[in-house]
Amino acid sequence: MRRGFFVTLEGPEGSGKTTQARRLVAALRRGGHRVVAVRDPGSTKLGRALREVLLHQGRLRLSPITEALLFIAGRIQLVQEQIRPALESGAIVVCDRFHDSTVAYQSAAGGLHREWLDRFGRQAIGGVLPNVTILLDLPVETGFARREGARDRMESKGEAFHQRVRQGFLEIAKRDRWRVAVVDATKPAADVQRQILEIVQWNLNHSKKAGRLGVR
Repeated sequence: MRRGFFVTLEGPEGSGKTTQARRLVAALRRGGHRVVAVRDPGSTKLGRALREVLLHQGRLRLSPITEALLFIAGRIQLVQEQIRPALESGAIVVCDRFHDSTVAYQSAAGGLHREWLDRFGRQAIGGVLPNVTILLDLPVETGFARREGARDRMESKGEAFHQRVRQGFLEIAKRDRWRVAVVDATKPAADVQRQILEIVQWNLNHSKKAGRLGVR
């Protein structure tokens, strides 16, 4: 069975994940690759419904465990419907947020037990993990200065919460150096785009030589 390559983009609010994911997909397609672009949550019918609840229902009071379980439920559906079939067909999958966001937001910032949440979240998605994760890092105040329009539920949680989110992402990068590449998101967007593409292309070529697979 052919296997693909799985890339995720992570980072605090305002780091440019969505824009850079879109640019990465376009660059890879120009290079002749077959690419499936998804976001977590939001690329399935369930994901879109959960995204509305989790991000846009500001009056709802959800505990960290409730948030985590809802995000994981949407991720399970995303893996089953889109990510796993794409990887098994040999495509490159580029995903805007994934499992690391749940660990950073609901554990590092929300207070849930990290090892339990990390283990449970990985088991729930059946071992479908990224080959490489791009962590777009920048100071919290810089990220929020870039934001336009009304803040969603997560963005409205306050600076202290988002400082913990950022530190949570950096701790993940420190623990998983083999997988997570930290990119300075304060640099010009074109420079960030170029660095991301270089990282992904290097890992893609290395994975083909080493036999690492997108489905584990």
